[in-house]
Amino acid sequence: MDTTELLAAINLLAQRLEHTPEDLHEVHFKVREMIDEIKATGMPPPDDLVEFERDLAKRVDEAGS
Repeated sequence: MDTTELLAAINLLAQRLEHTPEDLHEVHFKVREMIDEIKATGMPPPDDLVEFERDLAKRVDEAGS
């Protein structure tokens, strides 16, 4: 996945989360998959993507409580 595809996917997920917050778990899962894909190429994931994933993880935890 190149940078343009990655940014498009992230934007799509962010829009989906904005319009359907009940899909929080699925969006979080897909972001984690993206991070894993990037790591598999030997590249470090962008800091803002990692931060976004952390924020989603917190929201998932809070929603599960």
